[in-house]
Amino acid sequence: MPVFNRLFRQVGLFAKPGDPALVPTLAALRVYLIERGLRVTLSPSAAAALELESQGVDVPELANSCDLAIVVGGDGSFLSAARDLAGHDIPLVGINLGRLGFLVDISPERMTEALDSILAGRYLEDRRYLLEARIGERQRQLALNDVVLHKWNIARMIEFETWVDGHYVDSQRSDGIIISTPTGSTAYALSGGGPLLQPHLDAMLLVPICPHRLSNRPIVIHGDSEVVIDTSGRTDHEHVRITCDGQASLKLEPGEKLRVRKYRHPIRLFHPANHDHFDLLRAKLGWGGQP
Repeated sequence: MPVFNRLFRQVGLFAKPGDPALVPTLAALRVYLIERGLRVTLSPSAAAALELESQGVDVPELANSCDLAIVVGGDGSFLSAARDLAGHDIPLVGINLGRLGFLVDISPERMTEALDSILAGRYLEDRRYLLEARIGERQRQLALNDVVLHKWNIARMIEFETWVDGHYVDSQRSDGIIISTPTGSTAYALSGGGPLLQPHLDAMLLVPICPHRLSNRPIVIHGDSEVVIDTSGRTDHEHVRITCDGQASLKLEPGEKLRVRKYRHPIRLFHPANHDHFDLLRAKLGWGGQP
């Protein structure tokens, strides 16, 4: 049995809620960790998936007790766990039972081999920043992939102004705008025609969604920028929503603006030592095959 890095003593497990297909992998992972002398703490979603009498441990308590978190599921499950653990400096590892899996990059078949390496201290650490979306002082939400301002319950475009660091950028009519991290450049921003960014870049993407003018193109700005989106006087606020990572929704009230900037605490991703971002892109996007 490999010699393990004793920096890792207690591991928190997260799982995609309500997916019975992940139960065998999650159960095997729990046994694997216990057999290697590690204490295992289950989030409510992991405890529910295993149908244990325990309800699991609430995320704040789990975050204060664990020094490693493992997510079993897809990128959506990873995004949720990353937001929950933001600010706690706990490294995350992803086991992929979803579809594409840009963030959860370890397959169930390679799980034991990859975790043997990581627990022994042989891993690549990857720091990713999140975005913080604010609407006044009453609403705040984090996003690892993207913050999206989009139309709501209408079949026509919305209108808004974009400002970056106090500088007016443009007014546009479109279905909305994606404000993306480099991590999110492989998500909704990619579907919107945005470029792929290396994850470690200190940059942010602004990608219009179906703009009326073809001259409205994706823009890459510095990662320390503050982006302000203003719909005032242009679109009824009832026709606009803000969605973070496709999972959390915020609503504008009359006269309010959306403000987005980098969150002060990055998250830490652990990958197997042989991880290569371009290998991942080739595998997930089908590059390099015969046309």
